[in-house]
Amino acid sequence: MSALNVLLIILLILVIGLVVLYFVGRKMQKKQAVQQEQMEAAKQTVSMLVIDKKRLPLKQSGLPQMVIDQTPKLMRRSKLPIVKAKIGPRIMTLVSDAAIFDTIPVKKEVKAVVSGIYIMEVKGVRGPLETVQKKKGFWARTKDKFRRKKNKE
Repeated sequence: MSALNVLLIILLILVIGLVVLYFVGRKMQKKQAVQQEQMEAAKQTVSMLVIDKKRLPLKQSGLPQMVIDQTPKLMRRSKLPIVKAKIGPRIMTLVSDAAIFDTIPVKKEVKAVVSGIYIMEVKGVRGPLETVQKKKGFWARTKDKFRRKKNKE
């Protein structure tokens, strides 16, 4: 076998792999769109007092066993943004959207858009929520250090 034959076989395998991934990805996108529609249909606005928020593994989160059993095996090891909140007289454990987890204030009352046990959106009851300053990355910090040194000189 020449090197050209080996290269063609590897290229063919890669092309087949990309085609398979394309179709699997489209199927997953359709599933996600259907799930998003279901969540939009079931959402409701509630007033809650946030007691605590943490990123916890699924087993330590305090969610019902039925929810833990229904999650895929790969997701069970990852940490989820968990929020403990008092909704009316009950204290509930909820899962937050990762994009809004940092904006949820602790020990404050908020209005949240909830679908089942999933927090989709959070608004402040008394005014806007505080925006959290995003941490600077390593390269941004070093650039700032060099700029400060250059300005001192």
